[in-house]
Amino acid sequence: MVNTLKIGTRGSKLALWQADWVKSAIEVGHPGLTTQIEIIKTKGDKILDVPLAKVGGKGLFVKEIEDALTNGRIDLAVHSMKDMPAEIPEGLCIGAIPKRENPQDVLISKQNRKFFKLRNGAHIGTSSLRRAAQLLYARPDIVIHPLRGNLDTRLKKLETENLDAIVLAAAGVHRLGVEDRIAEYLDEKLMLPAVGQGALCIEIRKEDHDVKSVLTSLDHYDTRLVVLGERSFLNRLRGGCQVPVAGHGQLKNQTLTLYGLVASLDGRTLIKENLSGPGHDSERIGKQLADRLLSMGADKILKETIIENEAR
Repeated sequence: MVNTLKIGTRGSKLALWQADWVKSAIEVGHPGLTTQIEIIKTKGDKILDVPLAKVGGKGLFVKEIEDALTNGRIDLAVHSMKDMPAEIPEGLCIGAIPKRENPQDVLISKQNRKFFKLRNGAHIGTSSLRRAAQLLYARPDIVIHPLRGNLDTRLKKLETENLDAIVLAAAGVHRLGVEDRIAEYLDEKLMLPAVGQGALCIEIRKEDHDVKSVLTSLDHYDTRLVVLGERSFLNRLRGGCQVPVAGHGQLKNQTLTLYGLVASLDGRTLIKENLSGPGHDSERIGKQLADRLLSMGADKILKETIIENEAR
């Protein structure tokens, strides 16, 4: 049995909060176990002036940490689940998915104005193609501005970059204790969340059974079912940060209802559908929902979006 666990994480305030939460949870469940946090800088942390869609998408925030996990420098990695690519590298696996935080997106604005009360032609900051497309679909008059950086940086840019509002994940805002800045929780009919948003991913080596057993108490069964369904949906679409894709599941009485969305970059075309079934069959439901969206025209949108991104 291991005596010391090294936890790999990015160095942002939010990432460290998440790693500290996992560290504390492990130590409570295993008092004799020593844990250490190791900060690893990723490519996504170094490139802050280019939209994610242009520099590689989701893997930018996890690759260096996964490399450290593969070569034994760390024993487990803590990620935001929405940063995880659809495919996990050979030899690694998701060891635990703790109970999910609020998966919604929130609007933070000047004068605390709600989305539909913002001025005509309002400037909104986000680098998420998913958020931008859904905002433009609801209000074609708004102007989207790219917004990179950690949560603190983005909050500051609201004041310094002539923006009317920014859109962030509720989970990060809650975890850093700045809920008082929220003007509005965006209804999922307006803004369907990203796959895995609000959930953590604790990644381990597939054959590391000692570490897996340590994490058993952190794994939340219902959250795992829902998130794996969402990820199955994303994987079937081959989606990432380069395309506006959203997917969110809700589990009630062991029945999963999964909502999926694919949109064009300009928000003019948006395809949305849902599918329900037994929660234990979540991955099959995710694939079937993706196939349904593809048959409704999502395949054309995805191809056009990739071509448009490459031309930019």
